[in-house]
Amino acid sequence: MQMKWGFGAGLCAIVAACATLDMPDALEGKALFDENCAVCHGALGRGDGPWAEGMSPPVADLTALSVKGQFPRARVLSVIDGYDRTGLPGKDMPEFGLLLTGDTVPVDVGDGVLTPTPRPLAALLAYLEALQD
Repeated sequence: MQMKWGFGAGLCAIVAACATLDMPDALEGKALFDENCAVCHGALGRGDGPWAEGMSPPVADLTALSVKGQFPRARVLSVIDGYDRTGLPGKDMPEFGLLLTGDTVPVDVGDGVLTPTPRPLAALLAYLEALQD
């Protein structure tokens, strides 16, 4: 009986761990976007938020990030968390690296390697990828 209980508890732990390791969906990321990004990038990510007017350079249109049909996951993550902003024309975008902490999920950033990424950052990535025209 004790072996059955141990197996059952172990199975429950594995199921619980898998539930939190899944890549978040775009809806989870939309909530973060609405809270942190929409004031500049606009409700639909087109760079037309209420704070965007008069910014120089203009706020980025986040619906046009894909290049030749490929969404640049690694680059987008690097810009959001502040790790790499090389080549960006403006410096007004705040860094969200410290804000986006917590449990991690495995994310393929385009090289086939699963990279542990904070869940909120992965959720925001999923949302931005869903916005592409």
